[in-house]
Amino acid sequence: MIAYIIRRILYVIPILIGVNVLTFMLFFVVNTPDDMARMRLGMKHVTPEAIEKWKHERGYDKPLLFSSKEAGMRKVTNTIFFEKSVGLFVFKFGRSDEGRDIAHDISQRMWPSLAIALPVFLVGLLTNITLSMLLAFFRGTYIDISGVVTGVVLMSISSLFYIISGQYLISKLWHLVPISGYDTGVDAAKFLVLPVIIGVIGGIGSGTRWYRAIFLEEINKDYVRTARAKGLSELRVLFRHVLKNAMIPILTGVVVVIPLLFMGSLITESFFGIPGLGSYTIDAIQKQDFAIVRAMVFLGTVLYIIGLILTDISYTLVDPRIRLE
Repeated sequence: MIAYIIRRILYVIPILIGVNVLTFMLFFVVNTPDDMARMRLGMKHVTPEAIEKWKHERGYDKPLLFSSKEAGMRKVTNTIFFEKSVGLFVFKFGRSDEGRDIAHDISQRMWPSLAIALPVFLVGLLTNITLSMLLAFFRGTYIDISGVVTGVVLMSISSLFYIISGQYLISKLWHLVPISGYDTGVDAAKFLVLPVIIGVIGGIGSGTRWYRAIFLEEINKDYVRTARAKGLSELRVLFRHVLKNAMIPILTGVVVVIPLLFMGSLITESFFGIPGLGSYTIDAIQKQDFAIVRAMVFLGTVLYIIGLILTDISYTLVDPRIRLE
């Protein structure tokens, strides 16, 4: 087990390097430092002196990847890539182009993101598994068919429809909760109720159909028929055998999602004005703030890889037949 985890961690290094380099190159293919300066200065006729001053203050006046004018290691170290991207491997995110401490912003904004994502994840998981087991129990009946059709309809509706409809109906028409905004402490609950409800409803269609397919596959296996032949009730077979043996495909989707909860929801946070990591990323993209974009892409990659490792490890906990060699 320990040797396997060490190997997986070593595999992470080239992946992170590749993601870091690719993000850096894609960003500067779209926008040069001069373009970034013009956009940030916000003037139609920017003087060359103002552009050079902006670039010098933020370290964008150096070569991108290689400095031919320097000697020795400074050919590589005295570049934008080394100064802006290499520090990410020790989680030194640096400062944004506006001068803000990115690490401090992340530590502050991760909590609103978790406040939305965690309830949506837990309530949604419980709801989807419960509904899918109900459909599996009544498989082939009108209840099952109606559930599948409803799931397809819910999947076909854009998440923007749920958000706009929920804001209009619950907030603007009924005045039950604020339409947008955020507060700290207990007062945050009234701002989170609507995003959580919309998040759960928006994921019911795809989640229920996914788990239903998993349960139906298990129900048709030989060990289930053997359990029925021994006189076990359908409910006991479903909860004691089918649910237990369906944990591996369920964990595949669940454990990978857990680290991504920290990244927040781009659309939900933007529409509801919640200061989480999702809206933080959207704002950085709109402002062309490379420092924040590269930090969020790198952090998302790290969390996703951690989720994959946790998924492999969790397999051995729910299925003793699997051993990590």
